Amino acid sequence: MINFNVPPIVGTEIDYIRQAIENHKICGDGAFTKQCSKWIEENTGTAKTLLTTSCTHATEMAAILLDIKPGDEVIMPSYTFVSTADAFVLRGAKAVFVDIHPETMNIDERLIENAITEKTKAIVPVHYAGVACKMDEICAIAQKYDLKVVEDAAQGVMASYKGKALGTIGDYGCFSFHETKNYSMGEGGALLIRDPEDIERAEIVREKGTNRSKFFRGQIDKYTWMDAGSSYLPSELNAAYLWAQLEKAQEIYDDRMKTWNRYYEALKELEEAGKIEMPVIPEDCVHNAHMFYIKARDLEERQKLIGYLKENGIISVFHYIPLHTAPAGMKYGEFRGEDKYTTTESERLLRLPMYYGLEAENVDYIAEKVKAFYSGK
Repeated sequence: MINFNVPPIVGTEIDYIRQAIENHKICGDGAFTKQCSKWIEENTGTAKTLLTTSCTHATEMAAILLDIKPGDEVIMPSYTFVSTADAFVLRGAKAVFVDIHPETMNIDERLIENAITEKTKAIVPVHYAGVACKMDEICAIAQKYDLKVVEDAAQGVMASYKGKALGTIGDYGCFSFHETKNYSMGEGGALLIRDPEDIERAEIVREKGTNRSKFFRGQIDKYTWMDAGSSYLPSELNAAYLWAQLEKAQEIYDDRMKTWNRYYEALKELEEAGKIEMPVIPEDCVHNAHMFYIKARDLEERQKLIGYLKENGIISVFHYIPLHTAPAGMKYGEFRGEDKYTTTESERLLRLPMYYGLEAENVDYIAEKVKAFYSGK
């Protein structure tokens, strides 16, 4: 059986976890946490990175730092993971959904302005599959209406837009290091902070509302409760696992890109024949091979293809159920404008196996079975 995902492992993870244990430092903000944060800062150019227990928690931190309150509205795509909305709903805000571009599955920036009201506080673009949203236009809208931008770059590590790392363009950026992502710590994430003046409060929120970070740096002689916060700091054991992979980040990137390109070349004839559609990478975007998906004709064909591949030992999956169609989405959110593409495109999309170390012969086998399905053999 070819699994849909295999969590990345490069071979030094256990050694680093053992080091953390032997150093008697397994709670957060030890040497490995600092190394991971420094790596992200140096490789993205963000002012500050705070490692978190998940991308969900990174987004929750952003919502706290933006002082999101009951009655506020936050604009986002409906085609995203629930955490994008949950982080703001937990603060009492309404999730306002708008339609997507069918080519990239990203929020359609042309529809944002019509969704803005006096209650709107932020825009949350989601960089689907590590392919950037049109951030110049989104940031221009935010500036025009004095709104904040929180980039959901859960899938965007080592991807960029016009030379800028995803997660560094808006006021805040949120990374994921879940086991399904290109680089993993099991469960984990990071909050990227663009503006240095936001750093001190972010550290306080992350450390249970205390100025403990300053205490550990020797800047104060005791720490105390300063603000509302929570425990968003990951274990040093998780950070040790992640550091092993960040050391090999380029190797992992190159390996995934080879797989992505191999799929693309193998299935190009099906797209040219009008049988499927494949991902579109706009000229301004450098993606990171986070996923390889194809689009079938409709929901029925997609489900038949998933079943056919499973019969042939291949696990493929569909992705998000649009949030505005979910019970919580109807309770806490509202779709503004026409759902022209969100539902129909989500019903067509199918993700093929994609992970570090996926063998070339398995990629070829998967592509052969997709082609066999469409040839009727």
